[in-house]
Amino acid sequence: MNEIKIDLTEVNPQEFFGNQNSNIARLRTYFPKIKIVARGNTLKAYGEENILQEFSKRTDMLIAHYGKYNILNDEIIDRIVMAGEQENVALNGGTETTILHGVGGRIIKAKTFNQKRLVESMNGNDMVFAIGPAGTGKTYTGVAQAVKALKEKKVKRIVLTRPAVEAGENLGFLPGDLNEKLDPYMQPLYDALRDMIPSETLKSHIEKGIIQIAPLAFMRGRTLDNAFVILDEAQNSTHSQMKMFLTRMGKNAKFMITGDPGQIDLPRRMISGLKEALLILKNAKGIGIIYLDDKDVIRHPLVKKIIDAYKTIEHDN
Repeated sequence: MNEIKIDLTEVNPQEFFGNQNSNIARLRTYFPKIKIVARGNTLKAYGEENILQEFSKRTDMLIAHYGKYNILNDEIIDRIVMAGEQENVALNGGTETTILHGVGGRIIKAKTFNQKRLVESMNGNDMVFAIGPAGTGKTYTGVAQAVKALKEKKVKRIVLTRPAVEAGENLGFLPGDLNEKLDPYMQPLYDALRDMIPSETLKSHIEKGIIQIAPLAFMRGRTLDNAFVILDEAQNSTHSQMKMFLTRMGKNAKFMITGDPGQIDLPRRMISGLKEALLILKNAKGIGIIYLDDKDVIRHPLVKKIIDAYKTIEHDN
């Protein structure tokens, strides 16, 4: 009996197979003359050669679709298995501003004019500064670009970092080991990743070091090659930290620095490394600097009003 073996190396097998192998059950309805076995990270099929070839081709299309859109269900399987040779089976709703499809096929895109400018700048420069108040999508857009680059194999890893400066708290008084203390501080980065990468795949990427989330101090001494690196909350970096970070850039690397100069938690009289870098590098070729403002706020409508109210107070002072 003829046999083919398909190793699922590009997608998480459990998610691809579906709940209780529901996706495999759907495939069996289209290929009743072959035996299909899903086990571990391998899909095997037994039967006539010509049917196996067609099954392999359609399965490859399903894998490619899931890898791009993070969703696979009966409707999509029906469309892909029944599709013609050249038919493009894609989800509805994608636009030119779509960055990628997140968990469950969720469309993640640049939603405002400045967010689109940010995406364009990241596509055209190896280093980009994204500057703006809370809620303008700086970090989220950057993480989406990083995940896209990883999916498209433009980089081999994602490195996300923040300066460990506490707003009114001291990490030493928090319970647990270092990772447990830092996890809440890094939570916004985890939240963005969970929107874009299925949970099992994300867990695997973190365990393998494909995605690394660490305090800025942990970047010292490293050379970051083949990586998409994001420094978040950069306004809380010092002169030496910012210089150290910017000089970690290795071959085939993308660096993005996000921050809000209006929310600095550093001790008084200490200069923000972000503010200094913006002055020093403002005319450097190959470095993009994009400013976002209250028009780019995509959180609750009240957030924009709060930002405006604080602007009035700060201006008066």
